[in-house]
Amino acid sequence: MTIASAQDLCLQLISSAFQRCRTSEDLCRLSVLLKRSPPSDPRSVQISVSDTGVGSCAEEFGGLKLRREAFGAQIWGIGDDEIHHYQLNLKESASGRRLTRLPSNLKNGLQFSGTEVRLSIFESIDVLLPAFCCFFRKILMLKIPNVSIELGVEQGDAPGSRYVNVFVANEGRNPLPFAASNLERLRSGVEDYVFKHGNTLGKKCESCFSSGEHLKIGSGAACCTESRRYPGSVMQAVIVISEMSEVASTCSRTCSSKTEVLYFKDFTPCPIPQSSLKALTSIDWKSYGLSFGSVVDQGGFALVEWDNLPPSVQIDIITIPSARRKTRPDQNLIKKAIKLALNDLKDNYAGVLLSAHAVKVRSYAPDLAKTISSLILSSNDADFREECCSFLGLQSHGVGGEVVEDCIREKIIAVVEMHDREPQRSKELPTFLFEDDHMQEFGSQDGEYEGEGAFGSMDIC
Repeated sequence: MTIASAQDLCLQLISSAFQRCRTSEDLCRLSVLLKRSPPSDPRSVQISVSDTGVGSCAEEFGGLKLRREAFGAQIWGIGDDEIHHYQLNLKESASGRRLTRLPSNLKNGLQFSGTEVRLSIFESIDVLLPAFCCFFRKILMLKIPNVSIELGVEQGDAPGSRYVNVFVANEGRNPLPFAASNLERLRSGVEDYVFKHGNTLGKKCESCFSSGEHLKIGSGAACCTESRRYPGSVMQAVIVISEMSEVASTCSRTCSSKTEVLYFKDFTPCPIPQSSLKALTSIDWKSYGLSFGSVVDQGGFALVEWDNLPPSVQIDIITIPSARRKTRPDQNLIKKAIKLALNDLKDNYAGVLLSAHAVKVRSYAPDLAKTISSLILSSNDADFREECCSFLGLQSHGVGGEVVEDCIREKIIAVVEMHDREPQRSKELPTFLFEDDHMQEFGSQDGEYEGEGAFGSMDIC
């Protein structure tokens, strides 16, 4: 039995409706309508949650129980041949007596499906509306292609007193094909979520994100096939690093040293479990150049505070387990998925999330490059200078010292960053700053190793 507040109960009903739409093979609509009760009872709000999805059953409503804020609900569920009608007493302590079946209506051969729940609760629309909008903005991150969501508010019977907000799941800068994977949809949805400041804007904030360079995104999926406790469990994680543009003074959005961590269960936003909080604290963040401060559970999400995050940088983390409903999330699986997303960022964006050691070593690159360049160009041995320039991929004739120096510096930085991305490999195989023909055979073997390592880093199944 679930004893919930009025707001939590409504979100639970909306979540169930969304699941019915998501699992349908057809295009579906989820509609939520809030209406103020008559002036004779100004404290109450009438709520309707309806969907055109599939798979509703009376049992899922029998376990609901409200504290004191509701005084009745009615449910319509569409079966194969008839429309079922139930009266739900949310205050009844015995679950077997909570549902009362009322006369049903025949469908007369028509083909349609859906469920509607109507209830009246003692709560303010001003309290419910922000909570519902926040819930739907998070749902949009999933980009479920077959679900359209409508949220309406009726303040009275007068014309113009109705407010309607429509949330389109696959709406965004780059709509995805219907056959896109869940991880592809999540990456795209999280990108839009950040561009629109938590989906509070209708389009990308041009003040903060004047170009795509201000946003970096990484993802990872970890699966568990050997564990007896969590067979077939899959955890997906997406991490976004966004940098505020210097001309973002016209935007009210501000960065902070805190990271918002969102968690989805069964494709529905929900409170982050303790296993995820423990996973966040157990990651070696210093190897990614971050100094972990603390993590605080905020109910519907968690906040991670960093000790060294630049003021213009924002990090967002979203995790989704694709596991069975009654399976508890595995702490190690969550940790692996997040680390895969972090490594994905390091692999795809040069210089991002470097460890403190790598940053320190890289800082020596300009001076070292200048010294090596001077040794090459000051030599009186023309063959030596020509061979060095050949190693660098440069022409020996007419090349300036600044060009040689820049080339050497770039190669040094590339080696430092590669070692930081693959610390285990750097211990096993030497990395050469310069290569010539007699190293090609070794380089070919090294390429095979590198390809296998890249595949392994993104697939731990």
